[in-house]
Amino acid sequence: MIPLQQSYHSVTLDVKKCKGCTNCIKGCPTEAIRVRNGKAHILDDKCIDCGECIRICPNNAKYASTDSIARLKDFKFNVALPAPSLFGQFKEGTAAKNIVYALKKIGFDEVYEVPLAAEEVSIVIREYIKKHNNIRPLISSSCPAVIRLIQVRFPELIRNIIPIKSPMEIAAKRAKEILNKKYGIASEEIGVFFISPCPAKATSVKQPIGTEKTYVDGVLSISGIFGDIVKNLDGEEFESIFNSASGIGIGWGRAGGENMAIGGDNYLAVDGIHNCIEVLEEVEMNKLFDIDYIECQACVGGCIGGALTVENQYIARVKIRRLSEKMGCHTSVDEKKVLEQFNEGYFDLEGKIHPKSSFKLDDDLVKAIQKMELLEKTVKDLPGLDCGSCGSPSCRSLAEDIVKGQANEADCVFRLRDKVKHLAAEMFDLAQKMPPTMETKDNGE
Repeated sequence: MIPLQQSYHSVTLDVKKCKGCTNCIKGCPTEAIRVRNGKAHILDDKCIDCGECIRICPNNAKYASTDSIARLKDFKFNVALPAPSLFGQFKEGTAAKNIVYALKKIGFDEVYEVPLAAEEVSIVIREYIKKHNNIRPLISSSCPAVIRLIQVRFPELIRNIIPIKSPMEIAAKRAKEILNKKYGIASEEIGVFFISPCPAKATSVKQPIGTEKTYVDGVLSISGIFGDIVKNLDGEEFESIFNSASGIGIGWGRAGGENMAIGGDNYLAVDGIHNCIEVLEEVEMNKLFDIDYIECQACVGGCIGGALTVENQYIARVKIRRLSEKMGCHTSVDEKKVLEQFNEGYFDLEGKIHPKSSFKLDDDLVKAIQKMELLEKTVKDLPGLDCGSCGSPSCRSLAEDIVKGQANEADCVFRLRDKVKHLAAEMFDLAQKMPPTMETKDNGE
């Protein structure tokens, strides 16, 4: 389990812009945000970096902390890893080769298309599902926000997560191996940068899940370099030492694309973090045991709906679909070689995925039980309206904060109103009382 003091989050709060409006606390799927003293506060142990608060904040007080393109100066040789969703951000008719060339022109020495790695991972997942039928349903490991959601909220489902590296990691690994073999460049001299649609990917690079090492050296946001790419789209094609992806890998950018690439008929695709929670609750209750595989993506529409994209996700979905169909299904990936490497463990996560406890009342078991009893009593005393006026997302979360000493009952406007009414009544009664030395007049006289 990762110590809380070592937690890293790409999602960041700009305190100066925060107005304390409480929109974010209502939209956060893991109740990771509180508003105290008129400002939002993100709880490290609950945040999964899904980016919902970035989308919902009307004051732009939440943002994703990613790398700057200036970091390319830190390496001898730089490789861009464009996510499949990047190819759906541009005007209709923009070819993948034009986007690749634009990345080359803005400072990268090479471009390894993550969709190409997605084609390899699709083969591996299909094989893994065939070989492992003791756990159902298996859950995709491609979305780091969903993995962190499971760590925080559904720890019993960690065993269902398929232990395969994400396409981003495989692309970075392949790029460094090929460059080392062809040019003799040491791995530490190669800067590999993922072009990301979401903050969760940036977090997964800084704090990898299921492994101690990542092959990715940095993460640039799609929105951050979109303008530079657009300026350089009208360019000639360059000869890359890496192969190009087909429509199979490009399709991974939208919801359902992963399942289509795998090619099964007993799979489920769900997008949107709140929808993922509903489905995972079904899995937790063992209601989906007859499903082989679940593709879970935190963003509505899949990665094309990420908080760091620029195009409307519905429009991007059509663009990705059309581009995928245009590029076709003829892949350059050698399936036989991929399966051989899969059997050798090339695609496996090196470590275990551990749960992250986000609910701990006390280190002492006896005190924790006492606090739990107090928590349940406090919940009953609260109105149960979950209005968010107290700065906590629900009455139960407020009760938790009260028991932990991070809030008090007076934070609830309804409890405060009751106390004010009671105090006013007491003051009125006191005002009617006279000292025993003073004469009282009889109204009948």
